[in-house]
Amino acid sequence: MPELPEVESVRRVLAPEIEGRELEGALFRRADLRWPMPQAKIKANVGQRLLRIQRRGKYLIFLFERGAPWSFVAHLGMSGKLLLDEPGQPRWRLHEHYRLRFAGRLLRYVDPRRFGALLVAGAGEEHAHPLLAKLGPDPFEAAADADWLFGRAQGRSASVKCFLLDSRVIAGVGNIYANEALFAAGIDPRAQAGNLGRSDCQRLLAALRQVMAAALEVGGTTLRDHVDAHGEPGWFQLQLAVYGRAGQPCHRCGGELVELRQSGRQTCFCPACQRQPKRSGA
Repeated sequence: MPELPEVESVRRVLAPEIEGRELEGALFRRADLRWPMPQAKIKANVGQRLLRIQRRGKYLIFLFERGAPWSFVAHLGMSGKLLLDEPGQPRWRLHEHYRLRFAGRLLRYVDPRRFGALLVAGAGEEHAHPLLAKLGPDPFEAAADADWLFGRAQGRSASVKCFLLDSRVIAGVGNIYANEALFAAGIDPRAQAGNLGRSDCQRLLAALRQVMAAALEVGGTTLRDHVDAHGEPGWFQLQLAVYGRAGQPCHRCGGELVELRQSGRQTCFCPACQRQPKRSGA
C-alpha cells in the first residue's frame, strides 16, 4: 500500500498540473471501489475550480473554490494510481475506473485490486470526514513531538512496530517505513510500545522523519505498483536497509537480518543493532 512518501509524491506532481483548473467532467466505469462512489455529488462540482490538493496521512483531499458543494477525498488503496493525461483520450486503460477531466488535463484512476476510494466531504468539513477524523498527526507535523508520542505509548502492550502502524497514533506510516525507521532508531520491533522512554520516542520520530524525507527525495518506494502521476516509479527501494532483506547482511554490523510476522505483516530487523528499550521516563 502506498505510504506517506508515495502519496505525497503523487500530490507534488498533481498540484502544479491541475490546481487552479476548472473541473469540466467526471466519468465512471463502475459504481464502486472499496466503497460506492457518490457519483452525483462528484458531478455536482463540475464547473468549479480546484484550489489545491492537500494530503492527510495516506489520503488526498481535493479542495475547490468557495461555493463548491463538496471536496473530494481519494485513497489509492493497495495498487491504485492517479495518472495525468491529455484530454480527449477515448480509450480506457485496463483497470481504469474513473476519470476527472480538468481544463486541459485528464486525471485517470487505475487500480487492479479496487481497494482505493473516491468519496466526498462537505466543503470546509473535510477533516471531520469519518476516514480522516481519527487520524493522528503526520510525523512531520509540529504536534508529533517526543512528549506526545511518549504519552500515546503509555500503557500500550502492543509491539512498537504495530504501534507505529496504528493510524490513530501516527498517520501515513506503513510497513516499509516502520521497518526502516525502527532500524534507523536502533529499536527492536518486538518491544512493547509502553516500554519506550522519552529518548526512545525522540529517536524514533527523528528516524521516521529522516527515512521518509529521504524517500520523498526519490519519489518513494516502488516494489510493484507505485508510480507518480506522470507514471514515474520511486527509487527508495534501492536504499532500503532492512525491508525485504531477510537473510542478508546488516549494513551496520554485518550480522544476518531476521524476518518474522507481526499481525500478519513482514518485519525484518537486525537482532544485534536493534535493542529492547530500557524502561524509564527519560
